[in-house]
Amino acid sequence: MSTITHYFKSFFLVELFKGLQLTGKYFFRKKITVQYPEEKTPQSPRFRGHHALRRYQNGEERCIACKLCEAVCPALAITIESEEREDGTRRTTRYDIDMFKCIYCGFCEEACPVDAIVETRHFEYHFENRQDAIIDKAALLEMGDRFEQEIARDRQQDARYR
Repeated sequence: MSTITHYFKSFFLVELFKGLQLTGKYFFRKKITVQYPEEKTPQSPRFRGHHALRRYQNGEERCIACKLCEAVCPALAITIESEEREDGTRRTTRYDIDMFKCIYCGFCEEACPVDAIVETRHFEYHFENRQDAIIDKAALLEMGDRFEQEIARDRQQDARYR
């Protein structure tokens, strides 16, 4: 019986008319197209974009080279090298993130005990060659300096939701 039904539907183009009915239903509705560069859609408060390294108020970098972010990264996108300073504390000498490998999961941000690595709300960036996709410590610190006020405001809002 299913074979006869199949031939009946094929002969009378039932699937085609179902598709045209769906197209017709949406054809006369109000369009929801966003003209991207001029108009932007609202972002979720939990959006994760470009990474940044933060500093303390006195200008010292927050990262203590515990390497938890490197250990928890499922994509193995973070590379950290560190050395001990004269006062006995550790600081990073190298902090690289390969943005092609990164899956923007936020695990690095959650693992950091001093809130040093964060993911900002900025998603409009590009790379023209492979070498540009590896973001080094200087670029991450510069990104953190540039957007520190926005990052701090987002952290206060996150604290209210917890």
